[in-house]
Amino acid sequence: MATTNINVRVDSALKQEAEALFNDLGLTMSSAINMFLRSAVIHDGIPFEVKRQTPNEETKAALSEYEEMKKNPENYKRYESFREVLDEVFADA
Repeated sequence: MATTNINVRVDSALKQEAEALFNDLGLTMSSAINMFLRSAVIHDGIPFEVKRQTPNEETKAALSEYEEMKKNPENYKRYESFREVLDEVFADA
């Protein structure tokens, strides 16, 4: 079977982490990538689920609050500076 080269750019830290993982599994980077490609061909697509991260309930609530603040800024206190915010926080503490 003839082989060919593939050049892929990845973050250097990611590459180091992946190499360490594959070494622990007894694999080379090349064999791991070949496994991925074979699996993709067999599955006729990406061999794992690819989806956006779904925010947790706390994040959803924060995003909702942010949208409400954008729609109705007059209902929320405004500050002239970060110092003003800190002064209020420390006064309440």
